[in-house]
Amino acid sequence: MDEDKLSVEAIAIQLTRLQRIRERTAAQLRTKDGVDPAAFAILFRLLCDGPMRSGALAEAVHSDASTISRHVAHLVERQLVERQADRSDGRATVLVVTERGREAAERIRRRRHENLTRVMAAWTSQDRATFAGLLRHFVDDYEQAKPAMLAAIRQDQNMYDLETENDS
Repeated sequence: MDEDKLSVEAIAIQLTRLQRIRERTAAQLRTKDGVDPAAFAILFRLLCDGPMRSGALAEAVHSDASTISRHVAHLVERQLVERQADRSDGRATVLVVTERGREAAERIRRRRHENLTRVMAAWTSQDRATFAGLLRHFVDDYEQAKPAMLAAIRQDQNMYDLETENDS
């Protein structure tokens, strides 16, 4: 394998490893407010982008409607988010972060910052800045490439289905 392929393989392995570590950690965590870590993204997206309908929220966090519905119900039950009438269409509702939700998000943000600082305690400021820039670049490019990646996966699945059908 050439050096480029080895690098890509190493990145893939480390991303998988990070994802598994984060999933195991998330399964062990709950905030004092009882917020499921999977609901954090919803809370932060609403804080960053402001009130929005659940469909727009699902799109913003790259999730499906049923998952968003479940997490929103969880957040509403804990009074971290509330449903309000949409000012532009009174028949619809938008999701709004409550003051209690803002306080919970700030605690979560502070803890996340402390944890990442702990992880990178031995890193230089330059290493942190370099990593932040490269990670942002990677995530931006990943998001841009996502439609093509999904299309390729679907095409592979269709080819597999055709091969399986022909073998029958």
